[in-house]
Amino acid sequence: MTKQSGLVALATIGSATLLLAAFGFQHLGGLAPCKMCIWQRYPHAVAIAIGAVALALPRFSILPLLGAVAAATTAAIGVFHAGVEQGWWEGPSSCTSGDISGLSTDDLFDQIMNAPLVRCDDIPWEMFGISMAGWNAIASAVLMLIWIAAWRARA
Repeated sequence: MTKQSGLVALATIGSATLLLAAFGFQHLGGLAPCKMCIWQRYPHAVAIAIGAVALALPRFSILPLLGAVAAATTAAIGVFHAGVEQGWWEGPSSCTSGDISGLSTDDLFDQIMNAPLVRCDDIPWEMFGISMAGWNAIASAVLMLIWIAAWRARA
C-alpha cells in the first residue's frame, strides 16, 4: 500500500465513521436530524464513493482533490449549521423559527402549523460546548487536510 492509498483509505474511513455516527445518533440515540443535518451527510457519502474509486483506480490523481472538496463542503455546512444553532446568523426559513412580532393570529397559527418537526437552530446534543454540527465541521476539516495530504503524496 502506498502512502497515498493509505491516506485515501484513512479519509474514506473517516467519512464512513462520521456518517455511521450520524445514523447511530438518529436510529439508536433517537435524535432526529434536521434539514441541515441531512445536508451534511451527502458530502460524506460522496467522499466515500470518491475514496472507493480512488483506491480502485489510483492513477486518477485528481480524485483526492475531489475528496478534499467533498470534505470541505460538509465542513462548511457544519460551520454554517453551528452558527445557526448559536444564533450568529439566520438559517433557512424552512428549518428555523421565525420572528413572530407583528404577525396576526392567523399568520402565527400558519407559522406554527408549518414549522419543521426538527428545527435547525436547536442544539439537541453537544460535548465540551460544541454541537454535533460543530464536531462535524472540525472532523471534516481534518479529513479535508488528509485528502490534501493524499493528493500531495501522489506517485
